[in-house]
Amino acid sequence: MKTLKNLYVFLLLLTFLTVAPATLFAAGKVNINTATVAELTQLSGVGEKTAEAIIAYRAEHKFKSVSELVNVKGIGDKTLAKFKDQVTVDNKN
Repeated sequence: MKTLKNLYVFLLLLTFLTVAPATLFAAGKVNINTATVAELTQLSGVGEKTAEAIIAYRAEHKFKSVSELVNVKGIGDKTLAKFKDQVTVDNKN
């Protein structure tokens, strides 16, 4: 009986450890006012050049909304639609 209980606890812990990290990362959004090139390139349709263009744009114009990304060279409405739900604008900094 104790072995069965230990097996149950082990399987529950294993399930949590495999599912929880994916859920946590999926829930987090990329702040386009602070993201690195590496973080930005994780977005669908954003390569290194576009990530660098986002960073260059924000150096001169801090983003006030996600929709402003269409002002960045290489990002149009279709590209923005691919990752719009994965990004946010946090202006606390």
